[in-house]
Amino acid sequence: MIGGGIAGVSIAFELAAHRRVTLLEAESSLAIHSTGRSAATYLPGHGGPQVRVLINASRPRFARLAEELGAPALLCPRPVLWAAFDDHGEQKLRADLAEQAHEPDAAVELSPEEAIARCPVLRRGMLRVAAVTETACDLDAMALHQAYVRGLRQRGGCVRVATPVTGLAPVSGGWRVHCGSDGVLHTADVVDAAGAWADLIAGLAGVPALGLRPLRRTIVVARVPDPGRLRTPSGGALPMVVEARERWYFKAEGNNLLLSPGDETTVEPGDVRPDPLDVALALERVEAVTGLGLRSVQSSWAGLRSFVADRAPVVGAWPQHPGFHFFAGQGGSGIESAPALAALGAAIVIGGSPPPDIPLNPATLAPNRVHDFLGDV
Repeated sequence: MIGGGIAGVSIAFELAAHRRVTLLEAESSLAIHSTGRSAATYLPGHGGPQVRVLINASRPRFARLAEELGAPALLCPRPVLWAAFDDHGEQKLRADLAEQAHEPDAAVELSPEEAIARCPVLRRGMLRVAAVTETACDLDAMALHQAYVRGLRQRGGCVRVATPVTGLAPVSGGWRVHCGSDGVLHTADVVDAAGAWADLIAGLAGVPALGLRPLRRTIVVARVPDPGRLRTPSGGALPMVVEARERWYFKAEGNNLLLSPGDETTVEPGDVRPDPLDVALALERVEAVTGLGLRSVQSSWAGLRSFVADRAPVVGAWPQHPGFHFFAGQGGSGIESAPALAALGAAIVIGGSPPPDIPLNPATLAPNRVHDFLGDV
């Protein structure tokens, strides 16, 4: 297993029930890139069709994982309000509502008045259309990650940090993996769960790339001059609010406001930092619709979200390169879909049947579907 973020530790845990697993992480600690920088939310109806299936199938699995692995409650209810303020946003939101109308936990349309009653900080007279996902939740990403690591070790898995992979070569019966300063491992299967670095790892193995695009996403925690406005008149918590085209979102974090401009800037894999212009844009966009007086930033950071062209995850091997399995391209839904995606991914790697509670054809996640975007491989 290559990669120690949520992708790597989740599928490693599932595979460890069937195989001996060694997880290799290049950094000196786990989850310091995308996983450790996520403003994680469990959001039914988020993403494309395959992602939505995985998110819905993950919900009962979160509860089972918490019980099995001794984790605290991983999900904490917080509705998400979708908001449209212009023609383009209204068209997008209405299209999304129509597409998802018959799915479990679909968003429900609200009048502007109903939406403002739910979130009084929104400026009156600006909101065109709104909807609410009542079953959305805050998600404790690090508790989930740590639980998976504990579970992996309990199942006999080995975790090695500060052990970058420097070379891979196919050999009889599997793969030879060069790692660390001079280590060599022999294994029947390699799982490439290296996030933004997954195509680079594939290149070391002589395996065709997927065309992954790492995209920078900025998160800001802003001070609110009047923190009392972050509660409803009855004293309850505000919902999370997401602009219909995901051009910004915000949610209360104690006396502060966590927000993002929804940026997706193509960057090279690495330790990304926020651009001050994106920080300013986040404040400007949210201030325009709330009037909260956002001027001061307590902290800001950036993380990577990696997608292939159709923005669905990639799980499995190229037919010409058996034994080298991708588990990549989770984009902005890797944590909220982790329980179901890891279980399905493990079944694909070992050649088993998909879990019956995950109604998704594995072929829709296979690498060879990206031929349409990359040409023949």
